[in-house]
Amino acid sequence: MLSDLSILPVALSSRAGEVQLRRAVPGDLPGLMALLSDDPISAARGDRGDDSDEEAYAAALRSVLNAPLNDLLVVDDAAGRLVGTLQLTVIPGMARRGATRLLVEAVRVSSTERSSGIGTAVMQWVMHVAAPATGATLVQLTSDAARVDAHRFYTRLGFVDSHVGFKYAV
Repeated sequence: MLSDLSILPVALSSRAGEVQLRRAVPGDLPGLMALLSDDPISAARGDRGDDSDEEAYAAALRSVLNAPLNDLLVVDDAAGRLVGTLQLTVIPGMARRGATRLLVEAVRVSSTERSSGIGTAVMQWVMHVAAPATGATLVQLTSDAARVDAHRFYTRLGFVDSHVGFKYAV
């Protein structure tokens, strides 16, 4: 849990209405699993969101919530439904004169809420509130090459596709 984000929970405005951004809790597990499987790219990687994976997801959630430089945030709509999530990781570094980076991972908005402004509201909060609160001078993220719509979204927000990422499956 990032203690620097004691400003949570916070209300954010979107075209879908007001939503609440807050820290995830263990009880959010079913909603998180649903969000991860509500995406064809994630589903193709094995994020099925069914009961057979519940313990693996629960262990991962505990691990993220207990890691001091990580936080998992969720977005609730006005009805209290979990409609979004993202993971934040603070990365202290030597490069860029010792710059701290805020890594954004696993951004998801429910398929029923995409293009509603929720993602924009959350990412602007990350850029303008969370990054300064954690001492980060750079917000970075990776996005699957197949997520063309997401790339347009991040570019519209001011992110620059400046690097090429590599992965090695172990």
